[in-house]
Amino acid sequence: MSNSPLMMNPENADFWPQVVEFCQALTARVGTTLLKEFSQVQREQKADGSLVTSGDRWADQELTAAIQKAFPDHGILSEEGNPIFPAEDWAWIIDPIDGTTNFAHGLPIWCVALALCYKGYPVFGYVAVPPLGQNFHGFWQAPNYPDGAFLNGQPIQTSSASPGPQEFFSLCARSTAVISQASLSHLGPIPAKIRMLGSASYNFLTVAAGYTLGAVEKTPQIWDIAPAWPIVKAANGAVIWLNQAQLFPLIPGQSLHNQPQSTLMAANPNIGDYFLPWLNCLTCD
Repeated sequence: MSNSPLMMNPENADFWPQVVEFCQALTARVGTTLLKEFSQVQREQKADGSLVTSGDRWADQELTAAIQKAFPDHGILSEEGNPIFPAEDWAWIIDPIDGTTNFAHGLPIWCVALALCYKGYPVFGYVAVPPLGQNFHGFWQAPNYPDGAFLNGQPIQTSSASPGPQEFFSLCARSTAVISQASLSHLGPIPAKIRMLGSASYNFLTVAAGYTLGAVEKTPQIWDIAPAWPIVKAANGAVIWLNQAQLFPLIPGQSLHNQPQSTLMAANPNIGDYFLPWLNCLTCD
């Protein structure tokens, strides 16, 4: 992959295709190595209770070094590295392994996720799912490029189905109160089959691909949200912040360490609003 100045000019027609090519090659290389260590890496618990492995740290270093080489004028924020949002107009957000607990235990749902932000907004996301052979990418209001969401190079869009017993809605492990609260209220059970997959990015991307009507994460961090955000938006999905008005734009110098943002991504705004009553319990503690 060339690191020529052509890649540094978003006004050039080749810029965004080269960004996709760069991310595809980089995540393929990193993912291939991670697959060899899958479920066999050393792991430890971080201060927030989540797991981190030697694979997370290695992948973070590899992704950061490659981006710095190819895009020397871009800033970088990553889960295992710098948590301060950079001052540069163009900034990458890296999640070296989204779904670390799955990765450490041998469950094949985990991602290598990248987002490229422009002036604080994610305008491009690339999420590789090495164990499943899936690669998602999307553009949302990227300068000089049309919006679009793709899975393995093919266009995707959200589901047009209505809530019902044969449709899916995805929870995270920390949002299971949705189930118990509904059973004790007038709402009744959530009107869909529940799935829990163990990777925030993949949870959200099931909405973009049309697999689920919605996906909620109670405590996702910016590196969980930013890569999926432009893909879901470009696939006609809706993003609803459950505990604040807006997450974006991100502000230069803003610390994003341990700043969870309860988030619902849904097939469309009406579906999102429909599910909101079942999710009130997620923001009351």
